[in-house]
Amino acid sequence: MSAIAKRRERERARRHQLIITAARELAEAEGWEAVATRRLAERVEYSQPVLYSHFNGKAAILRAVATEGFGELAARLRRARLSTPEPPEALHAVCRAYLEFAAEQPALYQAMFVLPTEVKFAHAETPPPLRAAFDEFVSCFRSDNLRRELFAEVTWSALHGIAALSDSGRIPPDGQAERLDFLVTQMAGTPSGPAPL
Repeated sequence: MSAIAKRRERERARRHQLIITAARELAEAEGWEAVATRRLAERVEYSQPVLYSHFNGKAAILRAVATEGFGELAARLRRARLSTPEPPEALHAVCRAYLEFAAEQPALYQAMFVLPTEVKFAHAETPPPLRAAFDEFVSCFRSDNLRRELFAEVTWSALHGIAALSDSGRIPPDGQAERLDFLVTQMAGTPSGPAPL
C-alpha cells in the first residue's frame, strides 16, 4: 500500500470515529431521537454524502456505537474481575462494574441493549467485543461448572433488569447494594459481604 493510500485510510478511519463520537455525544446530551444524519453531518462538518459513505443510515451508526460500547464494557468488566480474582468477589466486582457502566452512560447503554439493532447476541455473528464482555461473566464462575455460560447469561439478564428498572425509576436507587449482594449470593452460592444483622 502506498503512502498516499495509507494516509487516505487513516483519514477515513478518523472520520468514521468522529461520526461515532458525535453520535454518542449528541445522544447523551439530547437522546437518541435527536441523532439524525443531517444533524450529525452538521456536527462533524462533513456533507451527508460523506457521512453516508461511512454509514448507510442511523441504524448502522447505532450498531457501530453499540459495538464500541461493548468493547468499553468488556474492558471495564475485565479490570473489575482481575481486581478481585476469587470467584464470588470477582462476580460481585463485575456485576457492580456493569451497573455503574449502565448508570454512567445511559444513552450508550440504550444503544447496546434497549434500542433495536442488528447486533446478534449468542450467535455465530456476535461481535467479538460483545462476546468478550459476556466471557468476563463466564470467567467469574468455576471452570468445573458445566453450566457456567447459563449462570453468566442469567446473571447478565438480572443485571439488565436491575439497570433498566433503576434507569426508569421503577425501583429505588437506595436498594442497589442489597440487590447486588442478593444476586451474587444466589448465583455464586457464597455471601459476598457481611451477613445482615
